[in-house]
Amino acid sequence: MQQEQTAVNRTVAHDSALVLFSGGQDSATCLAWALERYSRVETLGFDYGQRHRIELSCRVGFREQLRARFPQWRDRLGEDHLLDLGVLGAISDTAMTRDIAIETNASGLPNTFVPGRNLMFLTFAAAIAYRRGLQVIVGGMCETDFSGYPDCRDDTIKALQVALNLGMDSRFALETPLMWIDKAATWTLAETLGGADLLDMVREQTHTCYLGERGELHDWGHGCGACPACQLRRRGYQAYRAGLTVAQLLQHEAQVQAQAEAQTKAQAEAQTKADHASARAP
Repeated sequence: MQQEQTAVNRTVAHDSALVLFSGGQDSATCLAWALERYSRVETLGFDYGQRHRIELSCRVGFREQLRARFPQWRDRLGEDHLLDLGVLGAISDTAMTRDIAIETNASGLPNTFVPGRNLMFLTFAAAIAYRRGLQVIVGGMCETDFSGYPDCRDDTIKALQVALNLGMDSRFALETPLMWIDKAATWTLAETLGGADLLDMVREQTHTCYLGERGELHDWGHGCGACPACQLRRRGYQAYRAGLTVAQLLQHEAQVQAQAEAQTKAQAEAQTKADHASARAP
C-alpha cells in the first residue's frame, strides 16, 4: 500500500518543483521563475564549506521577503532543505573552499571551480525530489556568461538528467532557465518576473562574491568588486542599465579604451614634436 501511495504522489506532482537555491543572484532569479510557473516550489541549499557561507544566511531572508512582498507566490513557496556536504569541501583544494588567492589554473579554468559540485548537487536534489514527489528540478547553471565551469554546460545537465532518470526510474525534468542568457538578461528576467521589488531584493539581499564580502552596497549589490563572480555580476548590471548585452558592453568598453589610448598616443607624439621643435629653435 505504501508503495502504491508513493507511486501516486510521484505521478501527480508534475506541477511542482525543487529549486537549487544558494542565496545568489542566479538561483534567486530561478526561484522567482519557478514560483511563477509551478503551484508548489521547495528550495534546497548546500553547506559544503564554501568561503562565502554568508550566502546561506541570505537564503533565509530572501525567502521571507518573497512571502511578504509577493502574495501571489506566498502559498506556492513550500519547505526549505539545507544539506551538509562538508565532505565536498574536505576533498576539494579550490579557492572556493580554501583561503587561497583566486587565479587561473594550467587547465585554463579558475581555481574557484569545485570538481563534481553540480553533479553532487543535482544528484542529491534528485534524491530529495524523489522522496518529496517533485518532478522538476531547477538550477541556475549557465554557459553563456560564466567562468567556464564544465559542470554548468548544457551537455552536462542533459547527460545528468538521463542518468538520474535511469538510476531512479523517474521522469525528472532538469530546468535551467538561465542557460542561454547573459547576466544582463538575468537582471531583465528578474524585473520581468517581479518588477522593481524583486530587482531590489536581488540587488540588496542576494550574495555572489566568492570572498564573502558583505560590506559596501554597490549599485549591482554587495561584494568585493574584484573576484570573477563580482565582475560578472557588475558587468551584467551595467549592461542591463545601458540596455545592452554583456557582449555589446564589452565591445563598447574596448572601443572607448582604444580611443583613449589613441588620444594619449597622439598627444605624446605632438608633445615630442613640440619638444624637438623647441630644441632646434635659435
